[in-house]
Amino acid sequence: MPDFTAHDHPALAVGCPTCGKAPDEWCCGANGQPSRDLHKARQAEADRQFIDQHGYGAAIIPAASGWLIDPQGCARD
Repeated sequence: MPDFTAHDHPALAVGCPTCGKAPDEWCCGANGQPSRDLHKARQAEADRQFIDQHGYGAAIIPAASGWLIDPQGCARD
């Protein structure tokens, strides 16, 4: 199971289906150079796995120490 709190960006917990980068590696463009943004497919896969792991009502929030999982985060919005 991916640890969404252990990376600079939560989506880095999963590999990228677009460019093939492994977890914790930033996405790259077609030229092989690091991309400014993570690929949308990677973000969607991270969302899917996060919901599978923590439930639909959970949220991940930034904190001084990194990221925190709030089990009721979306329910309060």
